[in-house]
Amino acid sequence: MPPFWIRIPLERMTREQWESLCDGCAKCCLHKLEDTDTREIHYTNVICRYLDPYSGRCSDYANRSRRVPNCITLTPKTLDDPYWLPETCAYRRLAEGRPLPEWHPLVSGDPGSVTRAGHSVLGRVVTDAEADDLELHLIDWVR
Repeated sequence: MPPFWIRIPLERMTREQWESLCDGCAKCCLHKLEDTDTREIHYTNVICRYLDPYSGRCSDYANRSRRVPNCITLTPKTLDDPYWLPETCAYRRLAEGRPLPEWHPLVSGDPGSVTRAGHSVLGRVVTDAEADDLELHLIDWVR
C-alpha cells in the first residue's frame, strides 16, 4: 500500500499526518521580500525571533500566528496558491501534485537527511533581532 501522503489528500489528513509532512528545514521561517509585480520571492538569511536557530523548531508554535502577524498557518486553503513557499516544501510539492524528495524524513526514515542534503537553515541564519536592513541579507541558497 502506498504511504499516506500519496493516498490521502491534504484536506483529509489527520493532524498527526499533516504535521509529519514538515521536514524541519525552517525555510518558511526565513524573512522574505516579494516583488509585488512578478510575485518573485527573495529569501533572506534572517529568521523569525521564535525560531530556535539550533533545533529549527518554533519556540512558541501554538501561538506563532498571533505573536507574528505575517506568520501563516498552513492549511489546505493556504496551499491553493503556494508560490511563496520554497520549491522544496513538502506541503507545496504535494499541493502541486509533486512527490516528496528522497531526502524528506518520511521517505528517508532519517530526520538528519534534510541537513545532509543541504536543505536546512541551521547554521546559516541570524535572528531578526540581530539583522538590520533585510535587503542586506538576501541569499540564493533557498530553492
